[in-house]
Amino acid sequence: MISVLNRYNNLTQRLITALIGAFALMFCVVYSQWTYFAIFLFVTMVAQFEFYKLIAANGIVPLRLLGTLSGALIFSLSFLVESSVLDPNWYYCIFPVVSLIYFIKLYKRDEEHPFTNIGFTFLGILYIALPFALLNVIAFSHGEYSYQLILGPLLLLWASDTGAYFAGVNFGRTKLFERVSPKKSWEGSMGGAITSILMAYVLSIYFVEMMLWQWMVVAGIIIIAGTYGDLVESLFKRSMEIKDSGTKLPGHGGFLDRFDGLLLSVPFIIIFFKLLK
Repeated sequence: MISVLNRYNNLTQRLITALIGAFALMFCVVYSQWTYFAIFLFVTMVAQFEFYKLIAANGIVPLRLLGTLSGALIFSLSFLVESSVLDPNWYYCIFPVVSLIYFIKLYKRDEEHPFTNIGFTFLGILYIALPFALLNVIAFSHGEYSYQLILGPLLLLWASDTGAYFAGVNFGRTKLFERVSPKKSWEGSMGGAITSILMAYVLSIYFVEMMLWQWMVVAGIIIIAGTYGDLVESLFKRSMEIKDSGTKLPGHGGFLDRFDGLLLSVPFIIIFFKLLK
């Protein structure tokens, strides 16, 4: 499939990949809470493994398998607790599992900087797995699984990314944060904001679990936090001296490239849902 897509130009690759990926993700989110769980568990593990692969290229030696499995455990427990399948006391299982990272590194005699490697292993869990696990809090914030509360932010994020891309390509002149991401512009950011706000209005018509002003607030969070999430990942890639986090999504890079805006947005959306709404 990837070899076929590579025959097309970048824009065509982006469109085809986006349509296929969006359809698969939307179907899983809407179909049932278990298909939502399966697809996001997969995304969490792939994105985290991409992160470890990238830092390993710079001489850092994280525990890729244990770190990824720890992230998968956190995501799974979060889902099962929020869906009332398990008691919250099961969260205590996380601590002995992640503690294995210390024990394993203790017996690695040939490593020059073991605590640096430990730190980056935990960073993969905190940066990727934890935000995806918090997504489950949003999904069940009304007491039962709601696909609208997951699909809505995703559509807002996609609208923002799409608007920013086309506005940036056609009108981008003023650099947004040139030191970190030379291609991003204020014009692109404004285009993303406009399309995200328009999407929030559409969501208020069809996704009735929240009112217009609430969707507008979520859109505002995604516009701001999503942009910073994208810049943070750009900073990470720049420090690693790479262009994309992977090649699994032709025209888009890797999974980490596509979900970076969501990673920083989710904690702020939860604050709005739990404390301010």
